[in-house]
Amino acid sequence: MKLIYVASPYAGDVKKNIEFAKKACSHVMDEGHAFFAPHLLYPQFLNDENPDERKAGLNTGLAMLTRCDELWCYGDRISPGMLLEIQEASRIGIPIRRVMEQENVFVIGRVKNSVQVEAPTLAMGIS
Repeated sequence: MKLIYVASPYAGDVKKNIEFAKKACSHVMDEGHAFFAPHLLYPQFLNDENPDERKAGLNTGLAMLTRCDELWCYGDRISPGMLLEIQEASRIGIPIRRVMEQENVFVIGRVKNSVQVEAPTLAMGIS
């Protein structure tokens, strides 16, 4: 069983994005893996609107990334927080997978080892 770091948008429509992240976490479990989703954990006690608390949450999540086997990026956009996670995973050599939702079914892309060559940010754009 792998430990998968789940990256998906949080800011913006927070309620919708939380529901999407929960669905992504369920997908990881359906695939037979455990997950870590910092954007579902840290906002429970840190205020994402407070820049210092947001930074603390992002940094703590990135510290946990080193313990994960892969980073899976969910959704059709890459947020600034996700970009940080992708860059750190690439820097420390953790495989990155792109997971897209097609007709209410998640489809896992191949492993991406380099942000410069194949990262979703280049194909998707950052929002």
